[in-house]
Amino acid sequence: MRKIIVALQTSVDGFIEGPEGELDWAMTEDEETWKDVFAMFKSVDTCILGRVMYPEYEQYWKAVLANPGGPLPLSGKAATKNEIAYARWANKTPHIVVSKTLDEVAWKTTRIVRDIEKIRKLKEQPGKDIYVVGGATLVGSLMNAGLIDEVQLTVNPLILGGGKALFKDVKERKLLKLVRAKPLKSGKVSLTYRAQS
Repeated sequence: MRKIIVALQTSVDGFIEGPEGELDWAMTEDEETWKDVFAMFKSVDTCILGRVMYPEYEQYWKAVLANPGGPLPLSGKAATKNEIAYARWANKTPHIVVSKTLDEVAWKTTRIVRDIEKIRKLKEQPGKDIYVVGGATLVGSLMNAGLIDEVQLTVNPLILGGGKALFKDVKERKLLKLVRAKPLKSGKVSLTYRAQS
């Protein structure tokens, strides 16, 4: 059966966005982090996103494809070679947005599903693994439904002191088994956990 993998960057204090929604700290160019991302892509053929995250995700990666010289939305800079490679991969990879309210998406590889049970059915179909891009509400819903098999966290060496907590919507204790811990030259730590039954 396919695995559902959550792979996100977080602060030491467990936030995936700062108090004002800022992501600049997570958008730093780090070759080791990108290497891990691209290694994961070898086993992935589908991405899942939540409704709140999708519009900016679509806007940013489509802008990277259309105008890599920038300035890009969110960063105000030109795209890096790794961002261009990600955008090309994302452009050809099926994406699913889980939303009860979103009516349409512009990206041709993207479709909308209305409930988590559709994700359970997708997981049971043949194929490669499924990558959960975010956000926190979707991660909580998938975790509560018992659908997440692996959690890959890149812990950034900073404390945000507030913002959007990664696991704020998880309703009960979930046991995880550490299967890899890798310190990076940047000061980040890459952690991979497997969900326990």
